[in-house]
Amino acid sequence: MASKTSAEIKPTSSRRHPLQRFDSPSKGFSGAVHVIGLISFYLSFKFLADNPNVFSSSFGWHLQFLTILGLSISTLTFIVALLADLTSTALDRSPDMPSDPPAAAFSLHLFRLKNYLALVAAPMEITISVLYWTIKAIDGKLLVSPEIPLPPVFYDIGFHLVPAVVLTVDSLLLSPPWPTTPMNESAPMITLALSTIVAFSYWIWIEICYSQNGFYPYPIFQLLTTTQRVGLFVVSGVIMWVVGGGLRIAYAKVNGYESVEHLEKVRRSKVMGGSGKWE
Repeated sequence: MASKTSAEIKPTSSRRHPLQRFDSPSKGFSGAVHVIGLISFYLSFKFLADNPNVFSSSFGWHLQFLTILGLSISTLTFIVALLADLTSTALDRSPDMPSDPPAAAFSLHLFRLKNYLALVAAPMEITISVLYWTIKAIDGKLLVSPEIPLPPVFYDIGFHLVPAVVLTVDSLLLSPPWPTTPMNESAPMITLALSTIVAFSYWIWIEICYSQNGFYPYPIFQLLTTTQRVGLFVVSGVIMWVVGGGLRIAYAKVNGYESVEHLEKVRRSKVMGGSGKWE
């Protein structure tokens, strides 16, 4: 798939960002991706409900696991995305209808919200996948207590791989390069702050759960000292930050990048669209 360079981007009356690979929100490919993702997420949560264990009745439920927290954020992200798809109408303005129909305007607001949620969900899911499969390859007992059997392969993939894949597809093919245009110059610092907040919020959360339950969700936490656990969360936060940067680089490789000329075209298109005129 050839990448778009800034020189190949043309002004457009479409609501889709010129660098965005496929129409989204839409009831086509975009809607299909989000439906597939939500079906997978539903099956994962259903597995938890159908197979209760000690975590089902403990403080924090299965939300003690980073995997389930990530799955919850991903589910919210894709619910918002699918609502945007379902309410999308008249994706392209025309001189005869220069303003957005109410449903389309609502759809675009949902789409923007989805893109903000994905700033956390996508790098978080990829980080979870990297950490899980790496640690599992070293010693699966570091992840799950011997008393609790690992889920079947189908569900294991549903928990620890599918979310990363569908969020990556959404980020690279169904989203603009950043929720706002142009991309925020502080994007690296914003994603660093988000990664730090996620990592240390999770640390605080599992310590609260430990104080109530007397055990950690992952056996590896029990083997580490407090200082070592903090170090693990710092490393995890750094990985999430690097993944976020990697997604932005991959987006530019796949779709192209925003140049000064391109941003000026977008600005002019917005001005012309607002007055009911097109270039």
